[in-house]
Amino acid sequence: MNVTADQLDALQELINIGVGRAASLLNEMVDSHIHLQIPVVKVLTAAEAYEELNARFHNDSLASVKLSFSGDFYGTAGLVFPTESASTLVSILTGEEAGSDDLDAVKIGTLSEIGNIVINGVMGSISNVLKQHMQYTLPVYLEDTIDNLLLPTQVSNSKILLAQARFNIEQLELMGDIVLIFEVGTFDALINAINEEMAVLWESSS
Repeated sequence: MNVTADQLDALQELINIGVGRAASLLNEMVDSHIHLQIPVVKVLTAAEAYEELNARFHNDSLASVKLSFSGDFYGTAGLVFPTESASTLVSILTGEEAGSDDLDAVKIGTLSEIGNIVINGVMGSISNVLKQHMQYTLPVYLEDTIDNLLLPTQVSNSKILLAQARFNIEQLELMGDIVLIFEVGTFDALINAINEEMAVLWESSS
């Protein structure tokens, strides 16, 4: 299914609502003010997403928080950072010095919580606005290359929603990626739900 400009705008708005809620929750947890933006949202095939992420990250080690979702839509959602950016983010939020043993000890827990908040914010926005039911697994933290985090053979028939996440904290800008993998047939259901919601909004405004 091809995505129209209006549908892509609706997807970006849903994700922006979700990250806005996530940023509010993160700001309640830490002393630093976090401004979270999603400047770019793309709908890609698995091969296209793999090529884009592989070109950006190459064989760099990445920090990833992933969870599975099921229900009216099903697939996998992840928040991916270069490990250096992940360590910097955790250092700012926790006060631990970069490179310290203590930082490594708290990084997994901190990033898992950040990933959980951001991913649930985005998926919660999609399910609430579109009135669709979803369930989530617990987040899993992984450090690996993009080759192993996003194997093309595992998601070859999937549609991938790729959203760049920009974290602005105390004049420091960090970039990560929100990767939503919708398994076969599920993405069409998502677009159909968006079309239905857009039709309702159109009728109520006319």
